Amino acid sequence: MIRREAAIFLVVGSTTVVVDFCAYQILLRMDLPVDWAKGIGFVVGMVFAYVANKIWTFGHVQPARASLLRFIALYVATLVLNVVANHVVLALLAGSTGAVPLAFLVATGASAVTNFVGMKFFVFRASS
Repeated sequence: MIRREAAIFLVVGSTTVVVDFCAYQILLRMDLPVDWAKGIGFVVGMVFAYVANKIWTFGHVQPARASLLRFIALYVATLVLNVVANHVVLALLAGSTGAVPLAFLVATGASAVTNFVGMKFFVFRASS
């Protein structure tokens, strides 16, 4: 079960990045300021991730309000984790060739694993 969920989670996560990027690009072409376009693109991706993970990855059928609030809390926490992990790796590898891509990969990996575990056991947990 967890392998199937993890595989679907990776597909949803990859698609979420594409949705975020496409929304960002469309909004930039509509002459929205960059920060607004990026913020709105992130939110569009987040909404997609919530719906897709809720329905497809975890088959969650409980009322949405509680899981939505837990999802938002998780996303805020993993956003902070992502930024901090990126910062720490860049600080440790300051000036090294390949530091930026490595920091990005470490940060993305840490936040993706945390997101999966958080969604599985916190956001879309089974009712007891």
